[in-house]
Amino acid sequence: VQLQASGGGLVQAGGSLRLSCARSGRTFSSVAMGWFRQAPGKERELVTAISSSGITYYEDSVKGRFTISRDNAKSTVYLQMDNLKTEDTAVYYCAAGRYNFWTTMARDYNYWGQGTLVTVSS
Repeated sequence: VQLQASGGGLVQAGGSLRLSCARSGRTFSSVAMGWFRQAPGKERELVTAISSSGITYYEDSVKGRFTISRDNAKSTVYLQMDNLKTEDTAVYYCAAGRYNFWTTMARDYNYWGQGTLVTVSS
């Protein structure tokens, strides 16, 4: 199983970016997917996740600004990020869960993408 993330870059505060994560393998539709991020000097944290049935989770600071979605036909999960803030600057990682439901624990995600850098300037 491989995860390939893309879409990061430099954007001004208030702008938007869309991250994509394509997963190889045949079990994409049956597992939860998540997006984590890690800012310099901070621990990796779950930003958002989506279950196999489409139930979503958002960390409080991104509610109303970020949207996670999945396209099972393309084995791809997306993260639409709007109204970006400087504190959103981080390396973003997509991850495939062990289960069909999401959890907030990194240990419950067993495959990880390589990370894509999102930099939000003021």
